[in-house]
Amino acid sequence: MCASLAPAKGTVIKRELRQAADAAEDVTNSRVLELLARAGFAASGILHFLIGAIAIRLAMGGTGNADFSGAVAELAGQPAGPFLLWASFAACAALAVWQASDAIFDYTRLPTKKKVGEKAKAAAQALVFAGFALTLLAFAMGTGSVNDNRQKASDLTLTVMKAPGGVALLVLVGTAIAITGAVYAIRGVRKSFEKHLVMPSSPPARTAVTVLGVAGYVAKGAVLLLTGLLIVIATLRAHPEDSTGLDGGLKALRDQPFGVYLLAAVGAGLICYGVYMAVRAKLAKMSR
Repeated sequence: MCASLAPAKGTVIKRELRQAADAAEDVTNSRVLELLARAGFAASGILHFLIGAIAIRLAMGGTGNADFSGAVAELAGQPAGPFLLWASFAACAALAVWQASDAIFDYTRLPTKKKVGEKAKAAAQALVFAGFALTLLAFAMGTGSVNDNRQKASDLTLTVMKAPGGVALLVLVGTAIAITGAVYAIRGVRKSFEKHLVMPSSPPARTAVTVLGVAGYVAKGAVLLLTGLLIVIATLRAHPEDSTGLDGGLKALRDQPFGVYLLAAVGAGLICYGVYMAVRAKLAKMSR
C-alpha cells in the first residue's frame, strides 16, 4: 500500500511544480512586465547618457564620479529626482526579472551549446540590471552615496585578495570584464546588435540607429576593457587602491597622453550608447 502511494505522491509533486513553473512563466510573459522591461532599457540609457556627460565634464577639467553611482546621483539631483529614481528602479527591476525569465524558461529549442550560451548571457544581463536596480533603490531610500565609491571598490579588492584564492579570482574577474569589453566593441563593429531590434523601415532612421549602436557599443567596450585591465594590473601589483571601478578607469584614461581627447570621445560614445538604449526600448525584440 505504502509502496503504491509513493509514486503517486511523487507524480502529484511533479505536476504541482510544473504548474507553478508554468504560472511563473505566464507572469513573466505578461504585457505589463514587457512594457516595464522596455522601460528598463530606457532607464539604462539615461544612466549611460549621464555617465557620458560626466566623462566629458571631466575631460573639460570639471569634477564628478563617472560611474553608475555618479549617474544615479545626477538623476537624484533633478527636480523630479525621487520620482525618476523610483520609476527607474521599477523599470530596471522588471528588466532584470525579464532577463532572468529568459535564462530559466527560454532558448529550450536551441542546440545545447547555443542554448547554454544564450541562457548564460541572459543570466549575466539579469545580474547587471539587478545591480542597477539596487543602486537606484539605495538612492531612492536615501542610503546611497558616491563619496566613498572609490574606497569601497578598493576595500572590496583588498578583502578578496586576502581570501584564499582571492588573487586568482580577481584576475579572472578582471579578465572576464576585459573580454566582455572586447565582445561589446566587436559587436559594435560588426553591427550584430541589429539582430535584437526591429529596425525601422525608413533608411535615414535605420542609419541613425546603426550609427548610434556602433559608436555606443565600441565606447562601452573600451570602458569595460579598461576597467578589467585595471583590476588585473592592480591585483598583480598588489595595489588594491588602484582598482577603482569605472570612475577610476575613466580618470586613469584622462591621465594618459592625449587622454583628455580620448576621454571626451569615450564620453560622446557613451552618450550615443545611452540614446541607442532609449531607442532599443521601442525597437527591441521582446517576443519569446
